[in-house]
Amino acid sequence: MHPTYDGQGVLFEPEASSPDENVGYRGPTACHVAGITYRQLDYWARTGLVEPSIRGAQGSGSQRLYSFRDILVLKIVKRLLDAGVSLQNIRLAVDQLRARGVEDLARITLLSDGTTVYECTSPEEVVDLLQGGQGVFGIAVGGAFREIEGSLAKLPGERANGSPAPATRPDDDELSRRRARRTG
Repeated sequence: MHPTYDGQGVLFEPEASSPDENVGYRGPTACHVAGITYRQLDYWARTGLVEPSIRGAQGSGSQRLYSFRDILVLKIVKRLLDAGVSLQNIRLAVDQLRARGVEDLARITLLSDGTTVYECTSPEEVVDLLQGGQGVFGIAVGGAFREIEGSLAKLPGERANGSPAPATRPDDDELSRRRARRTG
């Protein structure tokens, strides 16, 4: 990925707070939110492209748990693939993204000419890249961040030990109300 500047523009500021990185989501939830198939998820985990950081598969019947950050990277990978970027170049980009925290990821925009993936953290970098004629499409990671955050707020998460994660908005949906009536 292209080196970045430290300056942050308003376009790149995340509006959301940092998600709880100790809460994980099972494979089907990760697939639904990232817009990928379970076959893609499984292949990417087995080949090390995007591995679950909360809990990996530990034999037959075990459930992988993907963090918010993992799901954000899955969504980015899906968008890059849809834009025609090769899996080899996506692997290089993901290696760079792994070193960043969730909030750092939310502040960048990825641009690609279909071959190389460029990481921009300021509006000036985006303009420079576009003026060079290289940028063809972009992914505003902050937008994906907020989209995923909204989707996951309505879906069940759990901790690595299997205990349910606290609801982000208790009693916000029918399932939460039913659970509260059963346990209360």
